[in-house]
Amino acid sequence: MKRNIVLICVILAIASCNNNSKLDKYDLEINPYKSSKPMARWWWFSSKIKKADIKYQLDWIKNKNFGGVEIAWVYPLYRYKKLYAKMQNRHYKKDTSAQKWLSEEWVDVVQYAFKYADSIGLNTDFTFGSAWPSASGHIGAEYSTQIYGDTSFRQELSFAWSYPKKQLVINHLDSQAFREFSTPIKSAFKKILKDKTTNLFIDSWEIKLNATNKVWTKNFEQDFKEKFSYDILPYMEKGLDSFPDVRYDYMQLLEEKVIDGFYKPFTSMANDMNCRSRVQCLASPTNIMNTYALVDIPESEAMLNNPNFSKIVTSSALLSSKNLVSAEAFTCMYGFPSTYLREEQTADLKLVADALFAQGINHLVYHGLPYNPKGSDTVEFFATTYFGPGGKLDEELTDFNKYIEKVCGYMQQGNLHSDLAVYIPYEDGVMKGAYPDDKQRVWVWGEYELRHIDFPEETKGYNPIWINHQFLEKAKYIHNKLYIGNACISVLYIDVKYMDFKALKRILQLAKEGLNICLKQTPLQP
Repeated sequence: MKRNIVLICVILAIASCNNNSKLDKYDLEINPYKSSKPMARWWWFSSKIKKADIKYQLDWIKNKNFGGVEIAWVYPLYRYKKLYAKMQNRHYKKDTSAQKWLSEEWVDVVQYAFKYADSIGLNTDFTFGSAWPSASGHIGAEYSTQIYGDTSFRQELSFAWSYPKKQLVINHLDSQAFREFSTPIKSAFKKILKDKTTNLFIDSWEIKLNATNKVWTKNFEQDFKEKFSYDILPYMEKGLDSFPDVRYDYMQLLEEKVIDGFYKPFTSMANDMNCRSRVQCLASPTNIMNTYALVDIPESEAMLNNPNFSKIVTSSALLSSKNLVSAEAFTCMYGFPSTYLREEQTADLKLVADALFAQGINHLVYHGLPYNPKGSDTVEFFATTYFGPGGKLDEELTDFNKYIEKVCGYMQQGNLHSDLAVYIPYEDGVMKGAYPDDKQRVWVWGEYELRHIDFPEETKGYNPIWINHQFLEKAKYIHNKLYIGNACISVLYIDVKYMDFKALKRILQLAKEGLNICLKQTPLQP
């Protein structure tokens, strides 16, 4: 087997050799962005948004060599006034001057930002909805998140644009719930975009339940019995933590429901609007390689996750022929909340960016840039790295962004390469259940999320990629190679405790055809 030179060494050598070189013209059918320059998430806090301030900040963004922004609509600053006062000595009072969510006045300023950005060569992406996870102030309780055994449960979102009015988090297993949630937002965006195209963004899964193995929806028990020929209700009553084999079946159906109820409808809706879906599938109760393969632009995240996690995202992109793989970069660089905010160092950002490049990420969205009125830099977001006028990074930001632009530009012209695919331990994660207490967070629960997996030590010199059984089913074995998407694999490496029986049958078939397979242990059926 041929050993591959570590990707990042090649990239950095190329990027440093000629600062004046011009990248090839971008094909917007492949890359929806006008350049390989980094983007920035631009928080619009619920306040009076003014066109003069929009123009001022977009001009600053352009001058700092950003390629554009993703506008994200969040809470009024007084929502967290105690936190801001304690952590940052910022004191915010109630402000009722904000444009009403999705109103004509709101559409007007958003459309102005979109048009002005385009006129100066910047892209504008949009978060689809206010804050995260997907929630709405106009859906009924029947379309909100459900958990087994508690018909009164509602997950409320209290940090959206509409605060103090709370929004209900939608039932991600129900496509009708998605339609109810998306229809008014889609209508507003059609007015904003008219005949233009953009990318619509959905953030990571942060359904704050007691445990993922209680997510429920109407008719789940009937569909489960039809699929698996037994009744799940007695096990739900006792708790799935005691029945990992039943939990595995439950998670298979849950994945189908989430994909059909949310991720497929979102991408389909975006494409119907002549837009692309840009999505973080992290923590969704699915085999996330499958979910990332469904969206137009898969997106990873760092530093709330180790950059190594991004190899899952880039592997899925490679296997599903996706050319662009983005990452939300520099989130909570030094901790949470507000740790070393405005004291960041470019050298630290470069370490994270290079680590993401080494995993195959080729587009960065900085986290992030707060909306500030002209002449002010007092507004901050408490879970971020501060990019904005007056920040510690301001002086070096233009040159740093040129570096990011050049590396991403070269990477976007090629594909991640490996001769070696490693079977991802998703089945192991489902069977293990919950993370240990010290690894759990409000938004982190189960081992199935694969946040902390790494390649076996003996494979690391070969720059391996991950693969799962759904991709193996689609792969074709031709002339001693396994072809799937943009990948060409010589060897499949397996070191898992559990493996789905369908995967085992497929691997046996590939072995008979001649594929080189290294089986380190004999897996059990989950």
